[in-house]
Amino acid sequence: MSVSHLIATVFGIGHLRPAPGTWASLLALSLAWALHVVGGPLILFAALLISVASGWWAITLETKGKTDSDPSEIVIDEVAGQWLAFLPVSIGATHAGANLLSLWPGFLFAFLFFRLFDIWKPGPIGWADRRDDALGVMLDDILAGLAAAICVVISAFIYHEVILT
Repeated sequence: MSVSHLIATVFGIGHLRPAPGTWASLLALSLAWALHVVGGPLILFAALLISVASGWWAITLETKGKTDSDPSEIVIDEVAGQWLAFLPVSIGATHAGANLLSLWPGFLFAFLFFRLFDIWKPGPIGWADRRDDALGVMLDDILAGLAAAICVVISAFIYHEVILT
């Protein structure tokens, strides 16, 4: 098995059935928690950047000469998008000095919003998905992660500033 295949499938997670993207997103949340514990949001952000760069490279190699530019076993894009969706939770926990697990609703919202946007693909997310190239494969999940991160921040604001006050 090639290095590019290991990266693109996140060490084979992409071969799990059904719903390999959902499995990858769940794994990504576990890894995000571990990365936060090791070094907070800065390490998580660095890992996000590495996953985007290495994922783009791996997807380019794995899809070269194939008709399907986004096969279901490629899930490194889900990991990167999920990490982006989770980043506000990591930042919030660090800012508040809170135990990351006490922000469990943030985990849930990051996961649900990311999966919603990744499956629904509204607006620019759908545009990126229709590019049919390695950049599009990564970009649609990055945009879904960004949309989910915005929703996580809005949800936290509503909870902390509207419901609790």
